[in-house]
Amino acid sequence: MNPQQEPAPAPSAGPPPVQERGRRRRAHLLAAAVGLLAEGGFAAVTHRNVARRARLPLAATTYYFASRDQLLAEAFAQLVEAELATTRDWVARHGLRALPEQVAAADRARQLGLWELYVHAGRDPALQRIARRWTDGCVRLVADALTLPETDPRARLVYTTLSALWLEHVVEQRPLADARALLDAAVENALRPA
Repeated sequence: MNPQQEPAPAPSAGPPPVQERGRRRRAHLLAAAVGLLAEGGFAAVTHRNVARRARLPLAATTYYFASRDQLLAEAFAQLVEAELATTRDWVARHGLRALPEQVAAADRARQLGLWELYVHAGRDPALQRIARRWTDGCVRLVADALTLPETDPRARLVYTTLSALWLEHVVEQRPLADARALLDAAVENALRPA
């Protein structure tokens, strides 16, 4: 090698970076899928619906996502992270015992869509991992609010109570006062000295 010659650039370790326009289009498609999931559940997320919502050509969905399953998994993961962040913020501002009010204030169609996805995750290993992250994140949130270690079964028990109350309210539209009373009892029981 000639000492004045520049060394050849090293081969790239991966695919070339996606152009900014491509990143924006992909993010726009993903946001459309998240919105459809939240509003209409699993069945609402079709390539055609996502493209229409994103105002992009139908071919864009298959260009940026290898399959509908990949699109669903990424949308579900984004939805879960948003739900966890919203719930963390709510608990920080209002306390754990005010979560029934958050459920009551939230859009019912969105909540039904979340539960539909959660149940569907039982049939799809990729979605199951995302659902588990959601549950684990909620258990951590409850443990933090109760100042318990996240491995303490009482935190999981309170979270399970919250989930059941949430599901009852969304599906059966049970009274909010009942949910408050049951959550208070679960929290009191969890904090009671052994």
